[in-house]
Amino acid sequence: MLVSSTQIAKEINVDSSQVAKDLSYVNVSGKTRVGYDIDSLIVVLEDFLGFTASHKASLFGAGSLGGALLLDSGLKQYGLDVVVAFDVKAELCGTAVGGIPVYSVEQFPEIQKNNKTNIGILTVPVDQAQETADLMIKGGIKAIWNFTPYRIRVPEHIVVQNTSIYAHLAVMFNRLKG
Repeated sequence: MLVSSTQIAKEINVDSSQVAKDLSYVNVSGKTRVGYDIDSLIVVLEDFLGFTASHKASLFGAGSLGGALLLDSGLKQYGLDVVVAFDVKAELCGTAVGGIPVYSVEQFPEIQKNNKTNIGILTVPVDQAQETADLMIKGGIKAIWNFTPYRIRVPEHIVVQNTSIYAHLAVMFNRLKG
C-alpha cells in the first residue's frame, strides 16, 4: 500500500514539500506522483526515531507524576523500559508501582551497578531537581528526561529533554484564544 507526501501533509497539516524534504532526510525514497510504501516508511521511521531499540531507564520521584509514568505501558511500546524507580519517601521505598520496584534514592549507586540504565526520568520536586540530576550523572546516566520546571545544568555530553507540562498548558491556552 502506498501513501503520498500530499496525503501525509494533509493529515498533519503541513506543506507536502516539507514532508518530502523531511522524509528524504531520513533516507526514505518514494516515487514521484506515486508515493511511499507504507510498510517501508514505518520501518525506517521507527528505526530513525529509536523506537526499535530498547532503552533501560531509572525513574527518580515515584510520587504522583512519577507513579503515573510507571503505570504507562505505552512507554515500553516506544522503546523506553523503566526498570527501577527511586524516591526519598520511606512509605514508597520497598514497594512496587506497576510491577517496577521503588528503592530509596540512596540505593541508586548500588542498584545502578547491576541495572546499568543510561536514561533517567526526573519527576522530583523542583528543589531536589539539580541535586538528583547530579546524582544520576555521577551514577552513569547519559540522558535525562526532565519533567520538572527547573532547567538543570549538566555537562555537554549529557542529553537533556525538558518536558514542561506548564509550557504546554500555556501553548494550549494561547491556541484556545485564537
